[in-house]
Amino acid sequence: MIADKSNNYAYNKALRNYANKLRKNMTKAEASLWKYILKSGKMEGFKFRRQRPILKYIVDFVCLELKLIIEIDGIIHDFEAVVKNDNIRKMELENAGFTLIRFQDREVLGNLEGVAESIAMIINDLKAPPP
Repeated sequence: MIADKSNNYAYNKALRNYANKLRKNMTKAEASLWKYILKSGKMEGFKFRRQRPILKYIVDFVCLELKLIIEIDGIIHDFEAVVKNDNIRKMELENAGFTLIRFQDREVLGNLEGVAESIAMIINDLKAPPP
């Protein structure tokens, strides 16, 4: 399935309640990135959503206009089994048309400005050139 406006970017209603719970209980890294970088169009004027159900996943942050997903990984993502699942997840989301980038939570907490610069560079690469 290719995610686009016609299918509400592969929105999964079945995961809505769980996504709401995650939204209310974000990690410190997720909350920091949201509050200081992504909320209210602070990132290059683009609107991001948090804890969005897409396909069979709940992604940490997504800009639907750019089809850009940002994931914040905790220490559990260092384990081999989780890395394998992360790779499958990434492949499925990219096959749906999204670009997925990952940051470690310690990276967000220790270098928020650097993470913001990385996201801005990716956004500039994804932006369509003016007509």
